[in-house]
Amino acid sequence: MTHFLERLPVLARDTPDAVALRWFGGRGGVRVREEVTFRDLAERVERTASGLRAQGLRPGDRVLFSVRPRPEGVVLCLAILRAGGSVVFVDPGSTPELFAARIAAAGPRWAATEALLYAASSGPLRGIARSRGLLLPDYGRLPVRHLYTGRWLPGVPRGARRAAVRRPVPRLEPTPGSEPASTPEPAPRPGWVAADPEALVVFTSGTTAEPKAVVHTAGTLGGMLGLFAEVGALRAGQRAHTDQMFLGLPAMLAGGTWEIPASTPKDDPAAFARGVAGADSSFLVPADVTALLDVLEAWAAAGGAVPAVGPAVLAVGAAPVTVALLERGRRVLPGTRWIAVYGATEILPAAMTEADEKIAAAGGVASAGGAASAGGAAGAGGTAGAGAGGARGDLVGRPLEGIGVRIDTGVVGLDEASGTSGGEPGDGPAVGELVLTGPSLMAGYLSDLDAGKPRAAEHRTGDLAYRDAEDRIVLVGRNRDMIIRGTVNIYPGLFEPRLRDLPGVADAVMVGVPMPDGDERVVLVVTPEGAVPGTGTPTVRADTELARAVADQVGRVLDHGALPDLVVEASHVPLAGRSRKPDRHALVDLVSPLAGTVRA
Repeated sequence: MTHFLERLPVLARDTPDAVALRWFGGRGGVRVREEVTFRDLAERVERTASGLRAQGLRPGDRVLFSVRPRPEGVVLCLAILRAGGSVVFVDPGSTPELFAARIAAAGPRWAATEALLYAASSGPLRGIARSRGLLLPDYGRLPVRHLYTGRWLPGVPRGARRAAVRRPVPRLEPTPGSEPASTPEPAPRPGWVAADPEALVVFTSGTTAEPKAVVHTAGTLGGMLGLFAEVGALRAGQRAHTDQMFLGLPAMLAGGTWEIPASTPKDDPAAFARGVAGADSSFLVPADVTALLDVLEAWAAAGGAVPAVGPAVLAVGAAPVTVALLERGRRVLPGTRWIAVYGATEILPAAMTEADEKIAAAGGVASAGGAASAGGAAGAGGTAGAGAGGARGDLVGRPLEGIGVRIDTGVVGLDEASGTSGGEPGDGPAVGELVLTGPSLMAGYLSDLDAGKPRAAEHRTGDLAYRDAEDRIVLVGRNRDMIIRGTVNIYPGLFEPRLRDLPGVADAVMVGVPMPDGDERVVLVVTPEGAVPGTGTPTVRADTELARAVADQVGRVLDHGALPDLVVEASHVPLAGRSRKPDRHALVDLVSPLAGTVRA
């Protein structure tokens, strides 16, 4: 099998002096801090990979990776893959218990971490991090071999090696006067790794008892990058301005330049707006699009100090993409081609649609409320309404090349509020669970593969969908509860039992309130001891004594990515349907007027 990284030596030979990576920084985020040519990049990746092998990294070794997109981090990530290792992404902001469970599940032999993160988790900056509500795990105490990026800081463990990328010879530098820490021998991986080596592990959800992670191989990751090249129409010489690897890597491997912004749009939208102006492509999540459009509209209102110019192509995904957001985007950046991307961590990307097509399918009227709980784990969602021919649901587009689509109409337990019937005669298109296959399909879930189970043959998305007359995918709801905020999938059922154990709480329900840009605001609804679920409209209040007490404690029982934006108290939890389950739709309607507040 041809590894996608074998493209780098070809680019180094054919266009050695073309810029592969450009990293911005400085005041306003517009100064170029570093540029790396294809010749330099190929050399640094190869030499760093050789250094890793010399230090003992073996094919199949998992490497815990906590490095932001920077040239040094990109080189190290690619070098790990080149050496046959597997990059493991774990959120350092999760609870210590969940972090420990995920580390135990992955069994990494190495950790690649920024020196700053070591300092913030175990060094002199730990107190500052805690004062800001960030309870970081002690990276330095992990029983693994340590690699760090950036300048050495107190807290970097003895024996750690710096993954240096300085000219002329990138190398792994030992901390002066120290030796590499010894680590236990890794358990042998199942036989499937040899044919298509594991390359990427991404934890998506789960509890301390059952951490859930998606595993991609060199082949499926290559398939993912190839599909994103199709989405962005990437080619040599183009500029892709994004902090997202999913577009940056394929743009670079197509012979273009991956421009890494100084800050994310959320952190510094003005700097990002200046950097992305005139780029050929970019990839953003909906919340970042909102931040970008906000600053562009503010500039226009102030007299247009900076022209409202965007990239030629802007792909939006990793969360539901609403018609309202696309209409606003077209109005602010009319010269940009807007694309909504649908998929999931398990198979990304899977489908895409142009803004014009999605808006036309919705009848050209944006939904003020945004998404209505439809949408893939990393895709486009929202209320598309009734389009031409009376179509209902949210159009997410045509499957990309090689993506197989199956509508499982036999699925049971459909969302009662979706109004679907599983495709009874005369009810229109057959509705069922959307099942996908294709070149970017994951190898499987970590626990399954490590237990020796066969690779995944398909991915059941949990989305209810149908194929329209043009063979496009239209979503109409979900087969299971899930909230999507930013790029994080939150399954309320995983966390609500722990919340119900908090003092003074009788019941706890987490709901996602749709925002106009497609993102969701997480609201935790709690009831006081003695409250009984039932019918009727409950009274909902914010800033009560119980709500404040729960808000002060959620950080101890929830993953950082699942922390609520708001905690409210309800007199009781309303029930609905024959199953008498919590009526989440009713709760969303009740808490929506309160959901504009900041995180509790």
